[in-house]
Amino acid sequence: MINAPNILVTGSTRGIGAAIIEALALKGARVVGHGRTDGDGVIGADLSQPGAADALWDRALTALDGRIDVLINNAGVFEAVAVDADDQAWADGWGRTMQINLQASADLCRRAILHFRARGEGGRIVNIASRAAYRGDSPAHWHYAASKAGMVGMTKSIARGFAIEQILAFAVCPGFVMTGMAEDYLASRGGDKLLADIPLGRVADPPEVASVAAYLALEAPASMTGAVIDVNGASFVR
Repeated sequence: MINAPNILVTGSTRGIGAAIIEALALKGARVVGHGRTDGDGVIGADLSQPGAADALWDRALTALDGRIDVLINNAGVFEAVAVDADDQAWADGWGRTMQINLQASADLCRRAILHFRARGEGGRIVNIASRAAYRGDSPAHWHYAASKAGMVGMTKSIARGFAIEQILAFAVCPGFVMTGMAEDYLASRGGDKLLADIPLGRVADPPEVASVAAYLALEAPASMTGAVIDVNGASFVR
């Protein structure tokens, strides 16, 4: 990697994303974040809308003077939809989750690959997936698990397809992380019971996940491309 890489991080206004921004800044990276609305160092984009990811890329590229070295796809939603929901609610829940978690990430990965190719210098993609990609999730969240499994499959495909061009791809699969989403889920599903399923005895903190993402973005050797790193307190060991 170059000494001060330019990095785009989606979903950067809280939780894991905010921790990733902080970890990268400490390492001297130049970072543009993404949120629902424009802010200080943050580009607003509603990734539930088709085409929003492409517009986000273009704006980030302008903000970073025409060069992006690393893409970190962190934005995502974790919203319940019951199997016995009415047909429209079911379709809307699946559609929104797939659009934000998988399609928008895929669109950004595509733009990153094309940009890296045009420069002829390679680049890196880090996708924040989930333990659910391998373990599955609750009966009300299997669309979430499916979206994250798709993200892992996409990451591996990019790694295999573009490694010869020095385009590297990695994924991180956290278990529960102490963010707003996890806190709500723990409360709704019985926190003590869920914590008992984590041998470490606690959920991860955002800086723990961020440290892995920053390592993959900046320091991991090229031969690690395609790697999927678990951060789940041994709650699911592959």
